Amino acid sequence: MANHKSSVKRIRQSLAKRLRNKYYAKTARNAVRTLRGTTDKAEAVELYKKVSSMLDKLAKKNVIHKNKAGNLKSKLALRVNKLS
Repeated sequence: MANHKSSVKRIRQSLAKRLRNKYYAKTARNAVRTLRGTTDKAEAVELYKKVSSMLDKLAKKNVIHKNKAGNLKSKLALRVNKLS
């Protein structure tokens, strides 16, 4: 167990942040999965806008790395553009 009040508080804070980041990352993964499964072009374009925005926000908050967000957006854009 921690010996200082500040370290106890830090443990509480890090737990809360970890759970929040885990939730946001899981939500983003599900959104990406949904977009990959979409076959309709119009629906995919709308979903891509939302997913792209979500990934940018997560990268900005350091939940995911900015390069990972960029790579995902790039791959998804290629996939959406291939749909007819």
